[in-house]
Amino acid sequence: MANATPVRVRFCPSPTGNPHVGLVRTALFNWAFARHHEGTLVFRIEDTDAARDSEESYNQLLDAMRWLGFDWDEGPEVGGPHAPYRQSQRMDIYQDVAQKLLDGGYAYHCYCTAEELEERREAARKAGKPSGYDGKCRAVTAEQKAAYEAEGRTSIVRFRMPDETITFTDLVRGELTFQPENVTDYGILRANGAPLYTLVNPVDDALMEITHILRGEDLLSSTPRQIALYKALIELGIAKQIPAFGHLPYVMGEGNKKLSKRDPQSSLNLYRERGFLPEGLLNYLSLLGWSFSEDQDIFSIDEMVAKFEIEDVNANPARFDLKKCEAINADHIRQLDVKDFTERCAPWLRAPFAPWDEADFDQSVFDAIAPHAQSRLKVLSEITDNVDFLFLKEPVFDEASWTKAMGKGDPVALLTTARAKLETADWSSPESLKEAVLAAGEEHGLKLGKAQAPVRVATTGRTVGLPLFESLEILGKDRTLARIDAALKKLAA
Repeated sequence: MANATPVRVRFCPSPTGNPHVGLVRTALFNWAFARHHEGTLVFRIEDTDAARDSEESYNQLLDAMRWLGFDWDEGPEVGGPHAPYRQSQRMDIYQDVAQKLLDGGYAYHCYCTAEELEERREAARKAGKPSGYDGKCRAVTAEQKAAYEAEGRTSIVRFRMPDETITFTDLVRGELTFQPENVTDYGILRANGAPLYTLVNPVDDALMEITHILRGEDLLSSTPRQIALYKALIELGIAKQIPAFGHLPYVMGEGNKKLSKRDPQSSLNLYRERGFLPEGLLNYLSLLGWSFSEDQDIFSIDEMVAKFEIEDVNANPARFDLKKCEAINADHIRQLDVKDFTERCAPWLRAPFAPWDEADFDQSVFDAIAPHAQSRLKVLSEITDNVDFLFLKEPVFDEASWTKAMGKGDPVALLTTARAKLETADWSSPESLKEAVLAAGEEHGLKLGKAQAPVRVATTGRTVGLPLFESLEILGKDRTLARIDAALKKLAA
């Protein structure tokens, strides 16, 4: 895409609760678009809703952006020529613009009560007509204003929509047209003078010279309103241009419903706590509406930036598939350098995640097992259960595993034979340990899979885990034999 002017995009979340994956996907597409075109990403905080916004959520947003690896060119902690970048600190700007819109005839005071509005909307609906605002206060005289105010009525400020069709080319959806009867005059200031999203968002975009607005499909219906406001701001000398718009497809969750903040799987914190890699999560989120190529789903963020164009985004809703997200994350875990992998596992190897005493953790033992664990994890948090047998004084037996491995045949005889053969095996060779268990199994008419199950449960507590014989080598001869003895005692009891 050729650009006559440098690309300037923005990411402008509200600090209301934990960031969700739909918000992250929007941030990703804006960030990738800016980086692809060597443009500017403006990070702006829309915190004008004092009842819902919080400083804690604001700090969570900044932390999330850092964890995801997104840098921004203007915004909190960075500054820039259009500061401040928190809307709560820009109230004077919005009041000034609203007054200029009133003075220029682009906006007017509306004294209609909520009851009157609902009554007229209901009448319009019954008549089969659009139920938006009917323009009643457009031509209110000075005498009528005085009478309304004498009654104690308050007024909001409405923007006066032009009586014309509005057509624009959406970067994702193509040409879209809105008829004037479906886009009626709308509020920009509350009765208490507080500015609404419908004013502050376009005003900030205009003053910050945003060239491209990439946002969720749920905001598509507000676009014709904003285009009309941009035209007024250009005529007033406040804006330079109307930005290009691209509306990103919905992300669908369970039951083919739009993924919302209330859905547990939408919370970014959930993915961080489970140990998703930022690069794995972003790789998957980029596929919700966009594709790298027909035959490649796994790629780096740099590879995405090199190829990303907003015109390649698909307008159809994208379904969030947790299993595919985990599979892509597992691929990224496998691609890590082993040292990097061990460092990233660190949070899950200590309290509150680790069930062992801190004094019993041995980094060199973990370093030895790490390469065997790395290829088997979907998320980093799984490392704890996979290696706990190495750092606990005794394995924690999973009862279902114990029943499955010890409830058939003669586990006492098998474990007794395996113990004897392991005692004389070469403990510097996993292959030698495998041969010992294989030989024990053959004596009892069992193949390796059946023979190793009781040994695995006796030493690790589970039927499923890391490669058994490499694990036993790292656990060591004395601890392995002691655990088999304990299992035999448990069986005897």
